[in-house]
Amino acid sequence: MIKITINGKIVEATEGETVLEVAERNGFFIPALCCHSDLKNKASCRLCLVEVEGKFVTSCNLTVRDKMEVKTKSTSLDKARKINLELLFSQHREECGDCVWNLKCKMLDLAKQYGVKINRFNDRKKDYPVYQFGPSLEFDSSKCIDCRNCVEVCKDQGVEFLEMQERKGFCEIIPSENRDCVYCGQCIIHCPAGAFEAVGEFEESEKAFEKNNEDIILQIAPAVRSTIGEEFNLPYGSVLTEKLSSGLKEIGADKVFDVSLGADITTIEESKELFDRIEKKSLPMMTSCCPAWVRFVELYYPNFIPHLTTVRSPHIILGGLIKESVKGAKVVSVMPCVAKKYEIEREELMINGEKPVDYVLTTREVGRVLKRKNINLKNIKASSLDVPFGEPSSSGVCYGMSGGVMKSAIKNATGEDVKLYEKEEGIYEGEIIIKGEKRKVAVVHGLGKAKKILEELKKDKSKYDYLEVMACKGGCIGGGGQSIPVNKDIREKRKKGLQFAGEKKKIEKAEDNEEVKKIYKSILKSKEIIHRFCHTNYYKAPKRGFKKTK
Repeated sequence: MIKITINGKIVEATEGETVLEVAERNGFFIPALCCHSDLKNKASCRLCLVEVEGKFVTSCNLTVRDKMEVKTKSTSLDKARKINLELLFSQHREECGDCVWNLKCKMLDLAKQYGVKINRFNDRKKDYPVYQFGPSLEFDSSKCIDCRNCVEVCKDQGVEFLEMQERKGFCEIIPSENRDCVYCGQCIIHCPAGAFEAVGEFEESEKAFEKNNEDIILQIAPAVRSTIGEEFNLPYGSVLTEKLSSGLKEIGADKVFDVSLGADITTIEESKELFDRIEKKSLPMMTSCCPAWVRFVELYYPNFIPHLTTVRSPHIILGGLIKESVKGAKVVSVMPCVAKKYEIEREELMINGEKPVDYVLTTREVGRVLKRKNINLKNIKASSLDVPFGEPSSSGVCYGMSGGVMKSAIKNATGEDVKLYEKEEGIYEGEIIIKGEKRKVAVVHGLGKAKKILEELKKDKSKYDYLEVMACKGGCIGGGGQSIPVNKDIREKRKKGLQFAGEKKKIEKAEDNEEVKKIYKSILKSKEIIHRFCHTNYYKAPKRGFKKTK
């Protein structure tokens, strides 16, 4: 420990910490826009200026030293921050009503605090293009403030689809001609300026609720229940399953079901496939619930495609079952994920030529639709989800966080809980006895970590027998369709909320769920039908690239 002085007050710090970290921990305000707990500090926005030894320096990358004296506020500092903020606005085309940061925008908050005229300078990027990446993502480069967070997180994900080039003396973020997007959406939640969003986000959200003489059925993903409250300024991790059910019915849903029940069926089928692969010595088996992870394998590691489990993701399974039960229904999935917008377009997931799911709406989109209709989940009366697809096990609910899929499948297959130990950030390992043999398993979140594991498996496929991968840090609780902001502390609070929701369930194992047993008796009555509704095949993905829409 060392001691530094901030604004005349002596505080303790640890060697290696930044001035910004120490200041924030001790309650000193320093504006910062480009900093994110998941990324390295690049000092690109230059709002976090402080004064040290008479010089202005960026606090986000300034390491503390013993007896350092820091000033965080002065007339001169405020003037410098104001100018820097005005220059950032000159890069950023404002479209505040259609922005993922709507009502939570740090740029606007800082502009108000420092008395910034956001249109003092002409927007130098007004003629910059808008790119669309497949059916999932849009990037409006005229809103970009060149912080490079998106480039860094895309690199950390092992995708490297976003890159920089020079344009008229400035840097410009562009999509790569040689790589391809996997639609994880991490660029959205790490961009402080709202330059990224889901395709059709907000503009087309209400189309999902338009009636054309059909029942509109919504299904909510496990992770949404502990994040939707953030759209209404409730504490992180608040669980609003039943209130969300009421809200969705207010805006047009005829029934609301729980994707967690679909997860119970995924668990049963995946545990059966694990036994089958052990028997056939076709290991390792890799989960396939996460469409961004599946696309990553199909694009960049196609030799591992045969190792992906053939079991469909929970909302695709449940969507097919809903349409089988309610003929002519429109099925809308409320998801924490923008890659799901891509997943529902995959032809190999169709059943009798029809998509199991018609629309995917993100957590943000549903929050916006509810607010447009003046529905506040803080105040609405709760109502139970509907039967027969509304009562999952605790295992199904826990699909929303990293480790949930594997733990559920192993619990269902063996009756035992697998203990996982952190090997490094984002990678957990464990062992479990299955059919008398010790099996090595791993849980990974973040595609960059998954890439590391795949490179190891290239050299030795016996390293693991069973691998769960989620593209986003923390799993779906950190998904690209979730409420913003997202950081390490917020993910942890969401996880605790989800764990609490799971613990309230009376049923632990998927196969003990009476509702699931009824579904197998009434619909999934044969191997052929089970395969049609619950399984699929994957293939080497063609490069989809991007298109300019403006």
